[in-house]
Amino acid sequence: MTSGSWLNMVEILSAIITRQAIRRSTHRSVRELVDAIGRFIDGWNDRCEPFVWTKSADEILTHARSGPRNLLHATPAPSATR
Repeated sequence: MTSGSWLNMVEILSAIITRQAIRRSTHRSVRELVDAIGRFIDGWNDRCEPFVWTKSADEILTHARSGPRNLLHATPAPSATR
């Protein structure tokens, strides 16, 4: 079995692309599909913002040791003036 935190992120991004760029669209060729995914990723990258973690590493580790309960709390960083 393959596992890893990076794989979870790949699966999440794949689901987002499916919901927001592929599901309700029509593509006449694989090239059109690839181009649509590329445009979506370009737009995603233009809008991305870093996360500000609201818990310290020590707090996360303490909770991780006691069991799974909302371990990661993150909120987007304040937007820079655009």
